[in-house]
Amino acid sequence: MAEGRPELLKSRRRELGWSQARLAEALCAESGRATVTRQEVYRWESGRRIPKFWLPHLSAVLHVPRARMEQAIARSRTGVSPDLAELLPDDESAVSLRDPDGGRRRAGRSDAARLSARVHALRLADDFVPGKDLAGSAFAELDAAVLQLKQGANSEAVQREMETSVGEFAQIAGWIASDAGWHNAAERTYRLGLAVAREAGDTTLAGQLAGCLAYQWSNTGRETEGTALAEAALAEAGAGAPPRARAIFWDRLAWAHTKAADPSAAVRALGEAEAALSRHGDEDDPAWLYWVDEGELRVMEARVFTELHRPLRAVPLLEQVLSRYDTTHTRTRALPVLAGRRVCRRERARTGGDRGPHHARHLGPTRQ
Repeated sequence: MAEGRPELLKSRRRELGWSQARLAEALCAESGRATVTRQEVYRWESGRRIPKFWLPHLSAVLHVPRARMEQAIARSRTGVSPDLAELLPDDESAVSLRDPDGGRRRAGRSDAARLSARVHALRLADDFVPGKDLAGSAFAELDAAVLQLKQGANSEAVQREMETSVGEFAQIAGWIASDAGWHNAAERTYRLGLAVAREAGDTTLAGQLAGCLAYQWSNTGRETEGTALAEAALAEAGAGAPPRARAIFWDRLAWAHTKAADPSAAVRALGEAEAALSRHGDEDDPAWLYWVDEGELRVMEARVFTELHRPLRAVPLLEQVLSRYDTTHTRTRALPVLAGRRVCRRERARTGGDRGPHHARHLGPTRQ
């Protein structure tokens, strides 16, 4: 039977009499980078990640021809990790965007940089422009980025940068579509982005895309699936993901548990989110994490406690949160605004009075 990549790595390592830790040490010495750990080797051997950058080094230390390593990868299961694969069956739209014959127009680093700049510009516009007004531009940018990616790049590094940008475009476009109620289009877009993020080896971005889809599922009557996918997204990103990314992934899991009527699990997840954010330091974070801070965690806390019918916990949080935003941040204000309105309605219904933060009644989803 043809040998896949996990089987090849494991069998060759064992032939050498090496442990996973020993292979990691050999790779660090060969590459001059002290970034491979035993856990990373485990992920490669279990099929959870594809060691694209490390292929030449694996070939050298395991004494396996590069062509054989590439053939093993081609035979391996591609796309999402085993956990995510169970939750996200194959989707015809989420195919590899590389030309099947390997032909490429030689896009260079400047092209990748321009693509990244356009992603960031769209991301910032999403803070100020209502979703439906931005949808046409978002999907036009995504289509153009996909076309450019299909034409190829002049190096593996540039290809990965372009794949990451396409994944980020897909996250923004998917979020806008979901916010507009176009859930089928959003899911297709998230799946496309997830496939490309996996192709790039960017597990943090893959977790972001899977988490966004989990959030949509949790809000559209698929609470059990949403919870499972939010958990899988957190696992996909792994413990090595930036603290701010893990914080927002935990927040999404808190919301999924909330929608699934599991308050104790929701509160535990909120605590994990706060603990993750407390570990944030001077990491070289992806640009899309710029908006994650303590205030964003308070937004989710307020929403969770509102949904759980705990206004005494929610109202002070809402007061704190709503004071942070000015009226130009259309999308940034919307979810805490909606949460505030619910708190007010519930308190008025319960007490017959006019309780709750008065300014919440004048407010109109944040990004997640």
